[in-house]
Amino acid sequence: MRKMKAAIIGTGGISNEHIRAYLKNEQVELYAFCDINPVQLEKMAKEYGIPTERTFTDKDEMLAALPEIDAVSVCTWNSQHAPCTIAALNAGKHVICEKPMAMNTEEALAMQAAAEKAGKLLMIGFVRRHGNDARVMLDQINSGFMGDIYYAKASYLRRNGCPGSWFGDRSRSGGGPLIDLGVHVIDLVRYLLGNPKPVSIYGAAFHKLANRPNIKGKRGYTPAEIQKRSEEIFDVEDLAAAMIRFDNGAVLSVDASFSLNIEQNKGDIELFGTKAGARLDPKVHLFSEINDYMVNIDFHNDTSLSFDGLFANEINHFVDCVVNGAECIAPAEDGVEMMKILDAIYASAESGHEVVIN
Repeated sequence: MRKMKAAIIGTGGISNEHIRAYLKNEQVELYAFCDINPVQLEKMAKEYGIPTERTFTDKDEMLAALPEIDAVSVCTWNSQHAPCTIAALNAGKHVICEKPMAMNTEEALAMQAAAEKAGKLLMIGFVRRHGNDARVMLDQINSGFMGDIYYAKASYLRRNGCPGSWFGDRSRSGGGPLIDLGVHVIDLVRYLLGNPKPVSIYGAAFHKLANRPNIKGKRGYTPAEIQKRSEEIFDVEDLAAAMIRFDNGAVLSVDASFSLNIEQNKGDIELFGTKAGARLDPKVHLFSEINDYMVNIDFHNDTSLSFDGLFANEINHFVDCVVNGAECIAPAEDGVEMMKILDAIYASAESGHEVVIN
């Protein structure tokens, strides 16, 4: 059986997850790399055994020189998601694009249109949809155990944890913790609720603590070489919060930070239904009532989000969609809805007023 030939555009940190997953999938041949940084490109090509003739510093050159490529992973910084994805789709390739889908809704719609015109799959890298905790929660929700979920809370807070580099540069990232971290928990809640559409949003964003280069000792999620560079750009928000109302009546309260005066990093999701509630912290806990008594339910098996195989689940699903025609659980349309949410939060934060989404 002919293997799917996969190419990587952008060979930075997150690409390793895609690459390792492709290498473990028997239906895939890891075929080509592209990166604008020739040093990084050469390093990654040597590490993963990609021949020099299949490495490129220009995406258009790669797509023109290697028409046999079937699918592309776009793992660049955010500002290049749309250009690289559209180029690959126009060249007749299936694409999985890392989250967030784009810098804004306009770009996301252009990407979706390119996929529809090409008749190719555009999958968005909402990796939390592929987690074991998501599967456990969907089992509870789909069985009716939770009842009608009408309210949710989600937090992804770091005390001092900007990844540095382009993550703090709005021209390349499009924003700070909201577009980098908040996107994960917002999307997971929306996925668990059955992908309702956002109708109105009130948001706030703050630039109070910034990147705090004065802090001594280890700075979480920041490489050592970046910690030494106090001039590193940081023109994004350090905290964002929002209240999101969906078309099914449910409401989500969310906050995300790179820098915040809290005791420790925090990442959890709470769901509140008419029959039961749940918290993912990252274990799954359930709260309900039995015979007129309130009860707390924990699972016998470990339901904590496991990063072991998380990205492999995502890439294997992408391959299954491309090779076997499986139905995609993270299609472009969901990426577009996410960009509408992010755009509205930033717009509301700037205006100080609620934003209604048409």
